[in-house]
Amino acid sequence: MKKSFGTKALIFPAPVWCVGSYDTNGNPNVMTIAWGSICCSKPPCVTISLRKATYTYGNIMERKAFTLSVPPERYVQKADYFGIASGRDVNKFKEADLTPVKSELVDAPYVGEFPMILECKLIHHHEIGLHTHFIGEICDVKIEESMLNDEGKPDIEKIRPFVYSPEVRRYNGIGEFIGQAFEIGRKL
Repeated sequence: MKKSFGTKALIFPAPVWCVGSYDTNGNPNVMTIAWGSICCSKPPCVTISLRKATYTYGNIMERKAFTLSVPPERYVQKADYFGIASGRDVNKFKEADLTPVKSELVDAPYVGEFPMILECKLIHHHEIGLHTHFIGEICDVKIEESMLNDEGKPDIEKIRPFVYSPEVRRYNGIGEFIGQAFEIGRKL
């Protein structure tokens, strides 16, 4: 039997991404989110949802750009901090002892120490309710070479991203390989 949880924003897993932006004075800011996903393959786009009250919301509206830095498990404490503190009150990069790196393609910084980065230009935004849905066209994906497999492709087991579990408010690592996509199902 399944227990009903009613209407709520609850699905597993939710990605943990750090959204980079500059404020009106050019100060770098970063915020951790869990409401995000790839939303289009051509052009390649990602979606994130932010509350209007966040500092990052205003930064993205002003600069029309953002980055997504994918934190590895070893940075869980710093990524959590990015979601707790406000860029209005503190320089989160400085407090976390991490490096803001200016994107070469969009008007936003990313976290230099994180192994996977998406540079995005804002192409749409839509108010849904409490959150605004931002769609960013991916201008580039950057991944540390040490995080690639023998074929030069991204290796999730090397990057070691983690996910957020809504409702229970926990972070969990990604499990081991269980099957090749678009192949394992052919056995049925």
